[in-house]
Amino acid sequence: MTTLVKPVKEKVKSEEDIVIKSRPIFAISIIAVGIILILIGMVTSISTGAAGISFSVVLDAVFHFNPSLEQHQIVYNLRFPRALTGALIGAGFAVSGAIMQGMTRNPLADTGLLGINAGAGFVLVVVFAFYPNMEFKYLILFSFIGAGLGVGLIYAIAYFAKGGLTPLRLVLAGAIIGSLVKGITQIISLVSGVSYELAFWSAGGISAVEWFQVKVIIPWITIGLLGAIAISPKLTILSLGEEVAIGLGQGTKVIKALAAVVVLLLVGASVSTVGGVGFIGLIVPHIVRFLVGVDYRLIIPCSAVVGAVIVVIADIGAKLINMPYETPLGSIMAVLGVPFFLYLARKEKRELI
Repeated sequence: MTTLVKPVKEKVKSEEDIVIKSRPIFAISIIAVGIILILIGMVTSISTGAAGISFSVVLDAVFHFNPSLEQHQIVYNLRFPRALTGALIGAGFAVSGAIMQGMTRNPLADTGLLGINAGAGFVLVVVFAFYPNMEFKYLILFSFIGAGLGVGLIYAIAYFAKGGLTPLRLVLAGAIIGSLVKGITQIISLVSGVSYELAFWSAGGISAVEWFQVKVIIPWITIGLLGAIAISPKLTILSLGEEVAIGLGQGTKVIKALAAVVVLLLVGASVSTVGGVGFIGLIVPHIVRFLVGVDYRLIIPCSAVVGAVIVVIADIGAKLINMPYETPLGSIMAVLGVPFFLYLARKEKRELI
């Protein structure tokens, strides 16, 4: 059986190389600065929009909420959950991308490219069609199922293809199956009359997020992030290569299974809330690896922070680009992500083939 033989820019041969090529002090600085930027970005996001709100009003609404004041209602019930959701799903998508790239040793791994978003969208549109009034706390469970079906189908096709599982075949299978599933999803949406819900999901955005959704996804994303941190040492060893990991006594199948569960938790919660926002999981891990090195004990927390910063800032742009109208968050990330993807594809062309 042919396995993935090229790591994601991780030219290392041992655990000692990983330590040498890592920058823990730099990682701590990124996390500290990133947290500050998240807070500043969230306050800025809450302040900006069709109705301008001053910083003092934002603080007053957060700490001394008065339901009789319209600006307090806007801050607390509309903009605060939106900003918080942006940080949560940014961390979720970024960490899931880092795990997938490390687990598959595929530099192009991303939830959108590997069919997870498409699988979740297919199951969600079926739910919209037949159970339109389903509560969000149950809807998120179907998102997990759809994400699992999507990635399972693509891995199966790539695995049984002639020549085995390679990075290039994985991406091609994801593109083909993703397009097929999206086509079927659109047919179901048109026949069942749920095209509006699908349009919102496909565009990707957090403008309509409410507190009840935030309360549902926080436990799932928190568990996923903690799980990612817990498996990060094992993922670092796995990134050396499966044969090396087995030689070091690691149960690679168990590690991959745990990593898959973590990814599905993070992506399922994020996709069910904001829709098909792609490229976050592609861009952020590459930036973080360039800055902190190849140790996933550093990559995972830094990816969470950097992903949160990017999405919060991108959502501010979604408000301001075409005021008073909203620009879909998914469109902004696509504008940033497509050139980055083409750059990576060109750079890795020889190794992928």
